[in-house]
Amino acid sequence: MANSRSGETVTERIVRVLETFDADRTVQTTAEIGRRARLPSSTAHRVVAGLVECGLLERDEQQRVRLGMRLWELALRGSHALRLRQAALPFMERVQARVREHTQLAVLENGETLFVERLSHPHAGANITRIAGRLPLHASSSGLVLLAHGPEELRERVLAGPLEAVSPKTVTDPALLRRVLAGVRRDGVVVAPGTVEAVSTGVAVPVREGRGRVVAALSVVLPRSTPTGPAAEALRSAAAGISAALGARRP
Repeated sequence: MANSRSGETVTERIVRVLETFDADRTVQTTAEIGRRARLPSSTAHRVVAGLVECGLLERDEQQRVRLGMRLWELALRGSHALRLRQAALPFMERVQARVREHTQLAVLENGETLFVERLSHPHAGANITRIAGRLPLHASSSGLVLLAHGPEELRERVLAGPLEAVSPKTVTDPALLRRVLAGVRRDGVVVAPGTVEAVSTGVAVPVREGRGRVVAALSVVLPRSTPTGPAAEALRSAAAGISAALGARRP
């Protein structure tokens, strides 16, 4: 795409506009979008108008802007995440029926943990993660699994820091984190008490495709006082089922 006078491409401006939306900011005015995307007013109005015209954004009755259904439709077509979720959901439901707390599916995306599915009991304990939410790789049980089995270059980059403390129990010491990751690869499971929230424990296992490559992390979030053994057993069984289902669905 052509560059603007600032050297920024049209694609980059579109991405910046779309990134102004999140789970807590679902509707905005064009002026708010322009300010948050750091775009001149005229550019923001032009980009937003073009995205509305093609259905990637929509306007409500008050002319405020929200993400369009067309964007959702396009995102799901041929999506690896959709295929993964479809394979995982039946097994996640079995885990959730057993733990009755939170069961989650996450993938590695652009150097972060991206949560693509979550099942939660109405009376489950604390959990800050949400579908389409992100966390640093070192700061959750799912992220630790993905980092342990991710590319060596990524692992070394994360270990080089800085390692942000999401909670007082988040592992921020590189030497300790390296030992934790080695343990994840050795044991095939990680138990991470308090690394995201002090009152919760995350338990996670890797999900593999047929050839053994880790493509996701399956996890539960439990109250700190809950024994983790039964959850780890349920997760291992579910991960094996998801891996088999992914192999069966391979084109």
